[in-house]
Amino acid sequence: MQASFPYVLQLGDNALILSHRLSEWCGHGPVLEQDIALTNIALDLLGQARLLLTYAGEIEGLGRTEDDLASFRDAHQFRNVLLVEQPNGDWAHTIVRQFFFDAYHYYHYQALLQSRDERLAAIAQKALKEVTYHLRYSSEWTIRLGDGTEESHRRMQEAVDDLWMYTGELTTPNEVEREAAEAGVGSDLTQIRPLWEAKVREVLEEATLQIPGNSWMQSGGKDGRHTEHLGYILAEMQFLQRAYPGLQW
Repeated sequence: MQASFPYVLQLGDNALILSHRLSEWCGHGPVLEQDIALTNIALDLLGQARLLLTYAGEIEGLGRTEDDLASFRDAHQFRNVLLVEQPNGDWAHTIVRQFFFDAYHYYHYQALLQSRDERLAAIAQKALKEVTYHLRYSSEWTIRLGDGTEESHRRMQEAVDDLWMYTGELTTPNEVEREAAEAGVGSDLTQIRPLWEAKVREVLEEATLQIPGNSWMQSGGKDGRHTEHLGYILAEMQFLQRAYPGLQW
């Protein structure tokens, strides 16, 4: 059984947009080692995006390549969650954004190993090796900074408070995800939610950080309703292909 085009597109868009966000740190990291580490994570995510968008294009059957899907869609045609398009901010905001997404990504790909779509399961198997490291990296930094100095703790708590409202969308299925789960090709986000919540609670407690009390969540990214930030990302990411269609290195 094959996954649907919209479902695989969602997965690819998450990886693509977060990869671009992390690539913005290249040359600007707080220290050289972390600059390189984030760049490597960005490359991992870009590799996952390539596999997923290539597969999405094949499923769609209209001849669109991974490059077409990345470079010639407008913001309302992207299906990534709102969390990944949020600005990098300071190091604390980047780490918290990454940790929230990594925890979801890890359990999501674990579930996709059982997908009835063999191609999707194979992509998940390859990606899980990378995502396992991503989660370890962001978890360790969350704990290190949250339970660090007064300044680092303050910044981390501010980041948690600012980004918390975008986390609900990660494990709240839209119609595309519900259909994929029912068909046995996608993960069941209702089963992933308690795993995500437990992991986040565990790490934040060790980091001496508080989970915000507000339960209101922002959503819409998976259905094409985005924040203004995505438009700026695409203006930069798509410029060369938009200005010079078909450009090759």
